[in-house]
Amino acid sequence: MQIFDRIDSLIDAEDFGAAIEETRALLLQLEQRSDALTHAIDNFLLDLMTLAFIVECYERGFELLARTLARRRLAKVRLLSGGVDSAFGK
Repeated sequence: MQIFDRIDSLIDAEDFGAAIEETRALLLQLEQRSDALTHAIDNFLLDLMTLAFIVECYERGFELLARTLARRRLAKVRLLSGGVDSAFGK
C-alpha cells in the first residue's frame, strides 16, 4: 500500500493517537524536497491533531468538516512531494 493511501485511511481511524503516530512515521519516509513540503506536512499534522481534538470534545458534530480539511492538506503534501511514495520507489 502506498504511503498516501495508508495516510488517507488513517484520517478515518477511530484511535487518533495511534493514527497520528503512524502518520508521522509514514511522513518521515518522504524525501524532504523543500521548505514548502515541510510546511505542508506540518499543516497536515496540525489538522489531523485538530480533528482528534474536535472528535474528542464535540463528538461527531464537526467531524466530517475536519476530515475534509485534513484530506485537502494531505492532497497538498502529495502534490508537493511529487505525488510519489519515494520510500517505496514508486
